[in-house]
Amino acid sequence: MRELLDPPIQTLRCAASGDLGRAAWITVAGFALYGFTVGFWRSPVMGFYVAVKMPLLIACTLGCNGVLNGMLGLLLGSDLGFRQSLQALLGAFAISALVLGSIAPVTFFLALNAPPPDSPQAGAAHAGYLLSHTALVAIAGCIGVLRLRSLLEKHCATRRIARVTLAAWIAGNGFIGAQFSWILRPFFGTPSLEVAFLREHPMRGSFYEAVWRSLVRLLSDVDPALPPFLALFFSIGALVVWGHLRFNRNRTTA
Repeated sequence: MRELLDPPIQTLRCAASGDLGRAAWITVAGFALYGFTVGFWRSPVMGFYVAVKMPLLIACTLGCNGVLNGMLGLLLGSDLGFRQSLQALLGAFAISALVLGSIAPVTFFLALNAPPPDSPQAGAAHAGYLLSHTALVAIAGCIGVLRLRSLLEKHCATRRIARVTLAAWIAGNGFIGAQFSWILRPFFGTPSLEVAFLREHPMRGSFYEAVWRSLVRLLSDVDPALPPFLALFFSIGALVVWGHLRFNRNRTTA
């Protein structure tokens, strides 16, 4: 476990199959557990659907980003090939899975205490649910990738190359992962629609349109006290990422 949270530079060169297997199992288990709590708000059946789709989402994102980051490694001069990029990203996803799996009890009770899907407040509850979980996944994803910063600084020729590579990983995970999440929807379960594993037209629209519509609905239809609460929520998330960066920087310079 320590090797997963603080991976040595050798893991990108000759990672043992056992280490990769543990990272894969942790990724599947953490995202499946968290995914069940995400879909449970709509129904237990949706919870099981999302428990399957969350690891599938990570597998699709990992496959695409492994290829993309392998090509970027050649362009950016990081000397990270396809295999090394896949190994590093798998470690990052495993760390994100640990973060999300650890807060799964909290999100489960959040689902239990949120307005039910058949209540008059279901629309606003769904919008807030979508935005909250999007933020949690984004924060956990950033923590997972940023954990590899010290590894990149040791592996790359300069810190500038390491920073650019890290930024490319974050951008790739965010953009590709978000769109795959749209294709594999539903994850939260729109109250007015039937529970289903996939939507009838999964390629129609985009993730970013859905987030924007949810944000507009949330800010226009709910209590005026909610926007300050959301601002506080996102501020706490930003502080978590900032504190993680500071901790890693102090460890690197110590």
